[in-house]
Amino acid sequence: MTDWNPTLYSKFEAERMRAARDLLAEVPLASAGLIYDLGCGPGNSAELLLRRFPDARTIGLDTSDAMLAHARMRAPKAKFVKQDIADWAPGADDRPDLIFANAALQFLPDHDRLFPSLMSYLAPGGALAAQMPNTARESSHALMRMVAAEGPWSSRLVPIAKTQPLIAGYEDYYDWLRPQASRVDVWTTTYVHPLEGPHSIADWFAGSTLQPFLERLDDDERCEFLARYRNGLKEAYPVQPDGRTLFAYPRLFIVAVKAVA
Repeated sequence: MTDWNPTLYSKFEAERMRAARDLLAEVPLASAGLIYDLGCGPGNSAELLLRRFPDARTIGLDTSDAMLAHARMRAPKAKFVKQDIADWAPGADDRPDLIFANAALQFLPDHDRLFPSLMSYLAPGGALAAQMPNTARESSHALMRMVAAEGPWSSRLVPIAKTQPLIAGYEDYYDWLRPQASRVDVWTTTYVHPLEGPHSIADWFAGSTLQPFLERLDDDERCEFLARYRNGLKEAYPVQPDGRTLFAYPRLFIVAVKAVA
């Protein structure tokens, strides 16, 4: 399996971190003793968490060796563990004050069970803060599925396209979380990023969402897939008079506080 690419992922760090900062700003905790950063990536979110809670024991989880290597250099005060968050549960004596998941939980299935489980792990008064891209219906993702289906690689890639994440509606998350919560905030924000042409959208996803497609192709096929994808992006995302392309990126935010019994 091809690993995630921290360099490409970090190319758009300023744009990606706006959502992480906005999510953390709504966490209503004055302090935190233990924080889990699920799907921590290259350490940018852990760095953000440690600025807000410098005395917290912060543990980042990710499955990517490349991302974890970057994270350990970037946020040495945190602990980073190779762990699939689909199989994660804290120890019986480790009741986190904050579970933070920035653009990670959308890759996991069965949110109707996942989100109540995450809430159950929290200490009373603790917070679950999650942000998920809500992009399945955006042109950028529709094009991925189209290119996967129309090329000579379709038998290999169509099953991947069918398993791409589709998150639930905001009312579902509210209903799943409210039985254990004293407060549930759910909102959506569409960020509009001016990028340097449509090719930048391909670069945005090349280090992340495109990986499951690209890793099943040989070198020549990869080049052809990306060429078709970039051509489609030129039509879907026209260049503005100033040479920029406006890339709309909707995200769903959730902050839930666990009730104190």
